[in-house]
Amino acid sequence: MVELLDLINTGLFAAAIRMATPIAYAALGGMFSERVGVMNIGLEGIMLTSAFGGVAVSYYTGSAWLGVVAAVLVGGLLGLFHAIITVKYAGDQVVSGTGINILAAGFTAYMSQVIWGTRGSSDAVNSIPDLTIPVLKQIPVLGEVFGTHSPLVYLMPIITAASYYVLFKTPLGLRIRAVGEHPTAAETAGVDVVKIKYMCIILSGMLAGIGGAFLSLSHLNVFNKGMTGGRGFIAMAAMIFGKWMPFSVFGASLLFGFADALQMRLQSLGILPPQIILAIPYVLTVAILAGVVGKAKPPSDYKPYEKE
Repeated sequence: MVELLDLINTGLFAAAIRMATPIAYAALGGMFSERVGVMNIGLEGIMLTSAFGGVAVSYYTGSAWLGVVAAVLVGGLLGLFHAIITVKYAGDQVVSGTGINILAAGFTAYMSQVIWGTRGSSDAVNSIPDLTIPVLKQIPVLGEVFGTHSPLVYLMPIITAASYYVLFKTPLGLRIRAVGEHPTAAETAGVDVVKIKYMCIILSGMLAGIGGAFLSLSHLNVFNKGMTGGRGFIAMAAMIFGKWMPFSVFGASLLFGFADALQMRLQSLGILPPQIILAIPYVLTVAILAGVVGKAKPPSDYKPYEKE
């Protein structure tokens, strides 16, 4: 019989933080996009393409940090693509996002074949080394959980706090919220609605790009076909569960990260059949959405804006 301490320990919580990181980045990105009235169903595809782009640049340059920059730029470009379709041409947001996901799956597999000769996995590349915080590392228990992580992990709460500050403590945040809630009134007040929409959707892609870079350059040091594993969709669930509020979204991401870490821990211990264990994060996603959707009030009606 497996003891509880074999299952619940500091290693589990440290892993939960790592697993939550890409979800949190993508969820915050989705939040900014939806705050201006555009759903970004393409978070999954943006993360996947960014993960590939980061590894490709790291492979050719030998620099993992240049790979991160490339991943952010790739995410921003896909965000721009989504913005052009949904804002300029008033295209269907779900169709556009789904198209990005389909394009990402095929494009990354094809380019992986071109560069490395296989659609399954890339060659290993230089990755981002973990960062140890000396004072924190010496604290019992807390040091084991928080003391050593990727720099991108430590950046995550900073971006969360910055997102809250921008949205609720600055004139720009007021404009962003006004564009999502009542774009016509915002335009009347002198706000450039189209510009704000473009900015937030591009930012959405860039944040999802950091999440993709974390997966391929920090959590691993390779690109694997379909390596996002549905995290973009889980991020959308975290965003809804967090009610489009930065700190709540961050907390929801930690919950989903814990579920992901727990399923990996259960696999290593062999407690349950692997088919059941692998389903845990997705069952949690469905359960939470079933309980939250309908109760959470979205920040916009998501209708295309047409300037009067």
